[in-house]
Amino acid sequence: MLANSSLISEIKNIISQSRDNAIRSVDYQRTLMYWHIGQRIFEEEQNGKERAEYGTYLIKYLSEQLQPEFGSGFSRRQLEKYRQFYRVFPIASALRTQLNWTQYKLLTSIDDEHKREYYIAESVKNNWSARQLERQINSSLYERLLLSNDKESVLAIAKGEMIPNEPSQIIKDPMVLEFLGLKKESTYYEKDFEQAIITNLQDFLLELGNGFSFVARQKRIHLEGDDFFIDLVFYNRLMQCFVIFEIKTHKLTHEDLGQLQMYVNYYDRKEKLAHENKTIGILLCAEKNNALVKFTLPENNESILASKYQLYLPTESQILEALKIDLDEFNNQKK
Repeated sequence: MLANSSLISEIKNIISQSRDNAIRSVDYQRTLMYWHIGQRIFEEEQNGKERAEYGTYLIKYLSEQLQPEFGSGFSRRQLEKYRQFYRVFPIASALRTQLNWTQYKLLTSIDDEHKREYYIAESVKNNWSARQLERQINSSLYERLLLSNDKESVLAIAKGEMIPNEPSQIIKDPMVLEFLGLKKESTYYEKDFEQAIITNLQDFLLELGNGFSFVARQKRIHLEGDDFFIDLVFYNRLMQCFVIFEIKTHKLTHEDLGQLQMYVNYYDRKEKLAHENKTIGILLCAEKNNALVKFTLPENNESILASKYQLYLPTESQILEALKIDLDEFNNQKK
């Protein structure tokens, strides 16, 4: 019998970690290879810049020479991507070993420097896969956070330079739940919607963002003979507080807000420890009336939020329109 019962699991972990490191090393070397190819193409292009169409000729010529021997990774389209990669990331030592070529291809397509920095920081911090990064870009995560925050704070939180101290800094509105696989034209019972979230809990946690962990579903609370059930309970370690979700597949009402306020009060008085911050309550609803939320809740409310959900990825024009509306509302409030 082994003296150390955990020996096998420890060795398995060593093997698994070593394999992961080897794969990551190969991916990084491949990324560096593409960067150096892009650098040489760009430098050669600059040497012949006085010749019209030299860049187009150069890419075409290189592809004809390289593709027969090295394959489709050296097609004209791919060589153009390597050149663009170098132009967007001109310092090789600044490339992150945690990111692979697929992720850098996604990042290279982002023109806005702040936006690109945000996705790099979040990818590294959260160990996002290429699929997860693509999903976050396609769901306009950065722009949705800008609806209630400024660029500086969004980027600072992503880089770990700032700890969020307000719910609006981490809670998105709208929340994009396309991964649930529910059709936006259909109607759903709240229990079915809740079940879809539990079934896709990993993706839901990705949408929620940094620091969230799942605590309970249909959490029962008993108040002098009456039972109530909270849809979903999470905990956020960054803000050190419970986060309660109530799901409403109809348009938000003031009764919904009152119910959620009761749940938040219960958690603050019965579940929250002395060192923890106040509970956050989020009504995840199909439709909401901002004025109703504003006048139902106290003026100094910092614990109850209403977030509209949508079952499809937003288009760029939808996000830009939302940002414009948000900015107009802010300017009107200042008048």
